[in-house]
Amino acid sequence: MGIGGIGMSAFARLLRSRGHHVSGCDAAETDLTRTLEHEGITVTVGHGAAHVADIDVLVASEAVPKDHPELVAAREAGVRVRPRMELLGELLAAGPSVGVIGTHGKTTTTSMIAVALEGAGLDPSAFVGGIVPEFGSNARVGHGPFVAEVDESDRAFAELGCETAVFTNAEDDHVGGNQATYWETVEEQHAGFARFVAHSRRVLLCADWPGLEALCSGAAQQLRYGLSEGADYRAVDLRPDPEGTTFKVLYQDAPLGQARVGLPGTHNVQNALAALAVAHLYGADFERAASALAAFGGPGRRWQRMGTFKGALIIDDYAHNATKVRAAVEAAQQTGRRVRVVFQPHRYLRTQQSWPRLADALMGADEVLVLDIAAASEDPIEGIHATLITERMTAQGHTAVHYRPERADVLRHLRGTAQPDDIIVTMGAGDVWKLARELSEGAQ
Repeated sequence: MGIGGIGMSAFARLLRSRGHHVSGCDAAETDLTRTLEHEGITVTVGHGAAHVADIDVLVASEAVPKDHPELVAAREAGVRVRPRMELLGELLAAGPSVGVIGTHGKTTTTSMIAVALEGAGLDPSAFVGGIVPEFGSNARVGHGPFVAEVDESDRAFAELGCETAVFTNAEDDHVGGNQATYWETVEEQHAGFARFVAHSRRVLLCADWPGLEALCSGAAQQLRYGLSEGADYRAVDLRPDPEGTTFKVLYQDAPLGQARVGLPGTHNVQNALAALAVAHLYGADFERAASALAAFGGPGRRWQRMGTFKGALIIDDYAHNATKVRAAVEAAQQTGRRVRVVFQPHRYLRTQQSWPRLADALMGADEVLVLDIAAASEDPIEGIHATLITERMTAQGHTAVHYRPERADVLRHLRGTAQPDDIIVTMGAGDVWKLARELSEGAQ
């Protein structure tokens, strides 16, 4: 169910590669469902009890209500219903595995690990929450270690484990509310991270993120990566430029070699360092892994280069909470261009919880255009509106922030004012990316 989702489609591809007959359904036809059908996976548009006829297993996420007609029909027919996290746990337990956890950076870090291992000849399998250009997919089938993005929005992740847990950070995303994909408290969520780590053979944690070591006290083995002194894997001599950052990698103070990440921002140095650390742990040749990583341009919707318009560089980024937004703005500043952001707040509850932080994170941009909140199936919350962000920024002295609910107005504005030294970043977890595509397709 929901085969058009970025995670479910990856499951479908991995299961089909193992010889299973896989089909699925989703509410609407998309580019991704059409790609799956081209690959030989039958996709039905819409949901209905008839879909469970003549199947052995129905895979569904915890977000699907237990009284959904398809789930009810499956149980009545004796069809085994498997939660998606149970399936991921089975894949992680099948052999050498790397599970990437944390609030930010999972998709990029998972992609980088898989690309580094593949470049070094270790032939990984991969399960990623985004399209990896090198693979042309969100899944890769190989005979080496299995690398997986493990999403904390499904609370069942806490009962899984793997051989190597890569722990990027821990903040307060997916917390509050009564949704199946949200935790009641941040403490409960962080305890979930700690359980996953305790179930794993070892943890590679970011030494630069406060509080992670305390959450990893149950790990059988701890290794640390980051820019901080004392990290087992450390990035030093950082040399940022408009296109990315070159740096040296040390392992327990001994040099492993030079590396480069072709994505701007210190956070991407940390992500790349995690990937090179995993490659080293699994015996990869450092130079081959580093070379593959240097050529990596990022997964879909994570600092994705969409094209240019009148010389302006157009980027799309999935950043949707304050830490990610701040990192994306800083990455844009590293390019040396005028930073222009189109921001789409995501979910009413998330906006209610964090609009002051979102406003503060956007202050570094030269211009900010704010769209309406992307509801993502949530009901509106009284008093919660995108203008909370723009009004706070204006009150703090920003002179070029505007609430722009009409997308056609945003496009007209950008097309009429784009300059060769601009970087235009569409930012958010909703469908703001469509503006970047429309702007780049109208390039002149």
